[in-house]
Amino acid sequence: MPELPEVEVVKRSLINKMQNLIVKAIKINDGRLRYKIDRNKMKKIVGLKFKKISRRSKYLLFFFNKDIVMLVHLGMTGKFFFINSKKIKLKTSFYYDINYDKDEKHDRLIFDLSNNQKLIYNDIRKFGFIKFIKRNDLDQNAHLQHLGPEPLSIKFNIRYFKNYILGKERNIKNLLMDQKFIAGLGNIYVNEILFFSGVKPNKKVKELSVDEIKKIINYTKKVIKKAIILGGSSIRDFSSSSGKKGSFQQYFNVYSKKGKKCKNKNCRGIIKKIIISNRSTFYCDKCQK
Repeated sequence: MPELPEVEVVKRSLINKMQNLIVKAIKINDGRLRYKIDRNKMKKIVGLKFKKISRRSKYLLFFFNKDIVMLVHLGMTGKFFFINSKKIKLKTSFYYDINYDKDEKHDRLIFDLSNNQKLIYNDIRKFGFIKFIKRNDLDQNAHLQHLGPEPLSIKFNIRYFKNYILGKERNIKNLLMDQKFIAGLGNIYVNEILFFSGVKPNKKVKELSVDEIKKIINYTKKVIKKAIILGGSSIRDFSSSSGKKGSFQQYFNVYSKKGKKCKNKNCRGIIKKIIISNRSTFYCDKCQK
């Protein structure tokens, strides 16, 4: 599943291509996504102009004039293709390469845009979704209203962290995976954040020192920034609409490194794998306490 850096790359790769384009028509090949597409609401964006694209957690928000917002979650395999005026098909998702023979059967929606351009939503497993909401209703939207602060925002700070964990018994990995605590983190990046912080994934949050909390906050911001710069993690085949592949996976220290030697200098630890809340979890048995 795409995590925050991958979704941010999709947003950045589309934003300049989509701005001020007008929706001329929409073809719905299959509206049976995670939630069935509301065809009546979708018809209302025909003739409207894309104003901007933003991201909240792992969600994409496409803003149209007349205060209509298209809320998108990519699920496991959702992705966008962009076809420019030269009819060149461009990727916007790092999860696979273009396959002209197989892609078309999974094209669920096709947006015909001005200047003979197209935006295609493709989803093999159909766990993603597309909803249309009023801009004024964003704060009350069920998918968005309970999300925690963004990792790179000033709201994600030591005061917030310490207040949130008061009286809680859970482990640190589950806390960082909780979208109500912090928005957009997933399994890959949480493993890496905890490695840099020197904290064992199953450590109880009530046992964290102030220094450990500071490290977790600091490395959360550093890891996410670096992942965005590097274009995300192409652990499958993710590449942006410019055709660039994410390369953060080349810098993995623990994720999917079971049995490998720790990369920290002077450490003789071995990367271990455990399961926490049904998710593969990797850590150094020496560095992380």
